[in-house]
Amino acid sequence: MIGDIFKNLVYTSGWATASWQQFVMIGLACVLLFMAIAKKFEPLLLVGIAFGMLLSNLPQDPNSSAIFTPALWGNSTVNYQEVFTKGGLLDMLYIGVKTGVYPCIIFFGVGAMSDFGPMLSNPKSLLLGAAAQVGIYSAFVLAIALGFTGPQAASIGIIGGADGPTAIWLTKTLAPELLGPIVVAAYSYMALIPLIQPPIMRALTSKKERMIKMEATREVSKKEKILFPIVSSIFICLILPSVTPLLGSLMFGNLLKECGVTERLSDTVQNALINIVTIFLGLSVGATTYYATFLTWNTLKIVFLGLAAFMLSTAGGTLMGKLMCVITKGKINPLIGSAGVSAVPMAARVSHIEGLRANPKNYLIMHAMGPNVAGVIGSAVAAGILLAVFG
Repeated sequence: MIGDIFKNLVYTSGWATASWQQFVMIGLACVLLFMAIAKKFEPLLLVGIAFGMLLSNLPQDPNSSAIFTPALWGNSTVNYQEVFTKGGLLDMLYIGVKTGVYPCIIFFGVGAMSDFGPMLSNPKSLLLGAAAQVGIYSAFVLAIALGFTGPQAASIGIIGGADGPTAIWLTKTLAPELLGPIVVAAYSYMALIPLIQPPIMRALTSKKERMIKMEATREVSKKEKILFPIVSSIFICLILPSVTPLLGSLMFGNLLKECGVTERLSDTVQNALINIVTIFLGLSVGATTYYATFLTWNTLKIVFLGLAAFMLSTAGGTLMGKLMCVITKGKINPLIGSAGVSAVPMAARVSHIEGLRANPKNYLIMHAMGPNVAGVIGSAVAAGILLAVFG
């Protein structure tokens, strides 16, 4: 009797029922957790993504409801009544991803934490932010060449913008079946910015260029800072309506910060709200990395294309910085061009650190923040264009 009970426990345990693919995914989740906790690579979201990956790939008890049910999300049309009746915890949280609510709420917080002053004081930053989006379109072409469909290629290309919420927002509509690999690639490369960008920046610039000290730009008035999110929302969204949810959320968050009469709301979206949504977003997106759909050749292709997109975006911004350095006769340090990818403020810090290595008196952080926040706008606009074409 006792032997039968023990034998039944062994045969029904996760160790006996799990496939090797599940153990691979569990191992990958542990690697991502190590990167987030020990190396502090993008921990606020990577911890949630990794743990969501861990939970969804653990063997489930067939007699109880699963924590995440991939079959509920496999079709282009989702039966939300079935999700509410048959779904597990992470299925409920994933509704915010599928509807695009989470990325927009995160952009409330990003907008409230962003200072567009450096960009407004030096409008040339917009060119650097635009040039750094070259990786998006280059990766799109490469993805088409590797056999991906147009919508899938568009979703893969957006990795080059180094903007996780935008990647989620676009992919959940155009290629939901690739959401897991794309998001893991996007946030992994964002976390590795301090390792990926510096070699490219040093290879494309001379020490003399990296030593350039930039002069302080003009101080931006409060009126300009208040008008910018209003005017840019009207102007850009009239031209490209598809980007309204994302860009409008970004500009609304920034307006809460700059208008001076909504301090409590600004504090809420910068802290409590964005933290809550980040937890939900990380866990639910991580859960989509189910072994049956994640361990494919397409995932390896996405990892390669994502890295290529990120490197090309860094190179594009840096090369535009070199061109502007020549045009201005040495007044612009090319290093700030690499900050045109929209990983705020990490990319700007990398530009600043590289400048300090070449010249200990070189403080580029505020100059780099201009193209950095311009990159946030640029990646959102690029996503809007791709959605308008393929949506």
